[in-house]
Amino acid sequence: MTRQVQTVVLMEIELDIQTATTAVNIPRDDQFKLWVETVLVGKPNDFTLAIRVVDEQEGQRLNRQYRNKDHATNVLSFPLDLPETLPAEIRLSQLGDLVICAPVVSREAMQQHRPETDHWAHLTIHGVLHLLGYNHEVADEATVMESLETKILAGLGISDPYQEIS
Repeated sequence: MTRQVQTVVLMEIELDIQTATTAVNIPRDDQFKLWVETVLVGKPNDFTLAIRVVDEQEGQRLNRQYRNKDHATNVLSFPLDLPETLPAEIRLSQLGDLVICAPVVSREAMQQHRPETDHWAHLTIHGVLHLLGYNHEVADEATVMESLETKILAGLGISDPYQEIS
């Protein structure tokens, strides 16, 4: 009789959540962790990621400094750029940082008639996908990224953020 042994490796996520805003409707740490884990499920590495929740002033300053756009945006992604000489398991596990602007998230959720928590989930997932190398600068890449976001969100019971709500 042949017996198969299955080894299950649990992925670890080191998540540093920083709050630099007076906004009150910020998701709990466990919500952020769930959203990040949902994107990274099935990946073989442990991961390190920081999420900084900011006000509009800091969001605008960072967007201007790093993207030459003089307004606050909903989420900024800063992938960690480590030397190629480091072992792959180290380089691939250090995802980087997300900066999420709480007032922009709140305003967009209201304008789009979506639950605010759903919009936080979408933008967190969107940012993590950027850290993993996904992009939406050209139509084909946008289609792939948006499809993946929609699938991940559906798994969380959240409706398609790209579909118009009437």
